[in-house]
Amino acid sequence: MLSLKRCLCIALLLLITIAANAQQSPPVTLKELLNRVDQRAPQLLTDSAAILIKKAQAVEVYNQWLPNLWLNYQADIGTSNNVIGAYFGNGVVPSSSSGIHNTNVTTAASTNLGIAALDWEFYNFGAYKAANKVASSDITVQQNQFATSKYDLRAYTISNYLQLLRLQDFIGIQYRDILRTQEILRSIRSLAVSGVKAGVDTSIATAELSKARLNYIEVNNQLKQVQLNIAAVSGVPYQSIIPDSTVEMALINQPAAYLFPLDTINHPLINFYRSVYENSLQREDLVKKEYNPKILLQAATWGRGSSISPSDQYNALSTGYGFQRSDYLVGLGISYDLFDLRRRQLKLRTQRANTDYDEKKLQEQQQLLSISASQADVEMQTALDRLKEIPNQLNAANASYRQQLSLYRNGLSNIVDLDAALNILYRAETDYMQAKYDYANALFQKAITENQVNSILNLLK
Repeated sequence: MLSLKRCLCIALLLLITIAANAQQSPPVTLKELLNRVDQRAPQLLTDSAAILIKKAQAVEVYNQWLPNLWLNYQADIGTSNNVIGAYFGNGVVPSSSSGIHNTNVTTAASTNLGIAALDWEFYNFGAYKAANKVASSDITVQQNQFATSKYDLRAYTISNYLQLLRLQDFIGIQYRDILRTQEILRSIRSLAVSGVKAGVDTSIATAELSKARLNYIEVNNQLKQVQLNIAAVSGVPYQSIIPDSTVEMALINQPAAYLFPLDTINHPLINFYRSVYENSLQREDLVKKEYNPKILLQAATWGRGSSISPSDQYNALSTGYGFQRSDYLVGLGISYDLFDLRRRQLKLRTQRANTDYDEKKLQEQQQLLSISASQADVEMQTALDRLKEIPNQLNAANASYRQQLSLYRNGLSNIVDLDAALNILYRAETDYMQAKYDYANALFQKAITENQVNSILNLLK
């Protein structure tokens, strides 16, 4: 009698726990959860920051056309001796502009020099424009990378959400299994008291009840692990991630839910690989143009003073500061390295190999997407066929269990037959749960593959 009360208390506590959880945490719809993932997923925040980096780099590339304008001023003290002869100015070679002396002069002189110089590569036959196109293409690739990450995370979230629905159903099955086993145990004890049944039946039923409780604990743990997976990408506390249990039946009751076309025009994966291929084409164009000739505009103005007079007299050092002469120079030039022909040929060959690779990757993804769409159709049809057949199994298993329980209570059956009927019912309920999950999973996998998730979400309230 004490054990019976204990079992009833446990059952009551389970009911109270389930009811309390349902009251404290209202169901989270799939659409709400996906919106939270889009806004808070750490990976998406990282990828969005990467887009800002590419935009900053594009601004940097765009401003490469700016000229160089140097301002330089120096005041110096030292000797001034000069000799005739040309030299390469390797390293730091101080300049001396005095005349030629018969002897080495050690008298110090002061000088100062101020220069403003402009150097502008103002035209390079399209290289600037090509570089800007590559930078813009880099932004597009990064944006499509972001869209791909979002696409993958939505698929990951949907998969885990459906797992939550499956495990939630599984917990219900485990709970019903506990109640049925407790019902059998009560019947056995009633019969054992009257001397109809042996005590071994009680031991068997008690063992089955313990097994059912252990299964309940294990499934509940699995559910929490999936909740934690979703919490990691959504920022929602895992305890409050309770799936909407009406999702599966809402989809099952939509006969035409799976009738939608494959969207390849806006598919994130295809867009990403297409942008990578187009980026390679832009880089080819840049290689062709970055080795073009460069037209340069150069201009400079400068002033200079010295303590050495025009007659080669060394005056006081203070007379060397302040500009005594000023000059300017403007020039237009063209620069081209003939060996750039070979460099461009080699680099272009490498870039074309990259472009060919990116084109094949695009074609590969298009083919894989087409195959995945066909596989999704096959899985969808299989799930539909399974859903049509599973009610027959469930109804027969439920009827068999009720009959065996009635026979057992009347002493016309044994515990082995009753336990077998219970296991058949348990398997039928599990198969029905799996059939609902397989249908919803196949439908969403088809929607994910064909980029039609929003079409399915619109069917749900």
